[in-house]
Amino acid sequence: MSRCIFILFLLTISAFLFLSCSTQSSDEVVIYTSVDQVFAEPILKDLQQETGITVKAVFDTEETKSTGVLNRLIAEAANPQCDVFWSGDPVRANVLKQKGISEPYQSKVAEGIPAYFIDHDKHWTGFSSRARVLIYNKNLVPSDKIPSSLLDLTKEEYKGKVAIANPLFGTTSFHIAAIFSALGDEKAKKWLSDLKANNVIIATSNGDVKKRVSNGEIWCGLTDTDDANEAIKEGAPVGIVFLGQSDIGALIIPNTVSLIKNSPNGVNAKKAIDYLISKETQLKLAKSCAQMPLSKGVEVPQGVFSLDKVKAMQVNYDQTSKKLEEIQNYLKEWVENNS
Repeated sequence: MSRCIFILFLLTISAFLFLSCSTQSSDEVVIYTSVDQVFAEPILKDLQQETGITVKAVFDTEETKSTGVLNRLIAEAANPQCDVFWSGDPVRANVLKQKGISEPYQSKVAEGIPAYFIDHDKHWTGFSSRARVLIYNKNLVPSDKIPSSLLDLTKEEYKGKVAIANPLFGTTSFHIAAIFSALGDEKAKKWLSDLKANNVIIATSNGDVKKRVSNGEIWCGLTDTDDANEAIKEGAPVGIVFLGQSDIGALIIPNTVSLIKNSPNGVNAKKAIDYLISKETQLKLAKSCAQMPLSKGVEVPQGVFSLDKVKAMQVNYDQTSKKLEEIQNYLKEWVENNS
């Protein structure tokens, strides 16, 4: 009997050790991101090197920016494979929150970030930011014809000479939703209708807008400050305008990080979030792609715009996220009828 009890004891201990080992998180973190791989990948490599945590990254494609990994997260909701979602804007982060896919995390590292750029329920934290700007070809646009407002783009003189990225994806979709929130549905739809009547060109991406303006295919186009900065680095004859400084302002787009609910590697996920929102990471993003730091005390490198000098569009990120979902069908029809 004692021998049987002893064997049973060993089996019990073995089972306990097996279950304990099988439920422990491996020393890794899985990060899905909609941020351009050329900018995100070096940061994630530094994260791995400096923390010792193996980083497994999943990137979006340029054409389906912000929607590919988002849809994957939604599909995996019942069995999460991702730990952290690094989004190029707050809209996707809010979608995850509304669908119960993310969970709150309040990082001490976020203390220097304005509350305006942090979800009030702490489901996401903003850190570095871009802005939506107009870039124009200096060799094509006369100095007295440089647009200063979104409404200028519908004028006859810009017919067939303006481009925007597909508004169903990426920061362009966020921008359009913010415009709807700022102007109201009626005025926003009229603006889009007037753009269509003015033969606006729908590019495949913000990078495509940058390329077309840089090579002189079109006069100007809407894009992000990081793409605009790349054009300048490449030596293109490109100028940058923050539209709306005398009306609704320019859209500021913070990066956001979200902790995925029931993620496989929760402890490492929080370490990764702390790293991404740190001042050091924000400085790296400022240097690599001219993103504007949100934390106080980060010295802005030469050539990087400061938020202190830009009139920002007043955006309620929760409302803008909901507005984006509301106008999806309208935008699909607008794109189809414009192609």
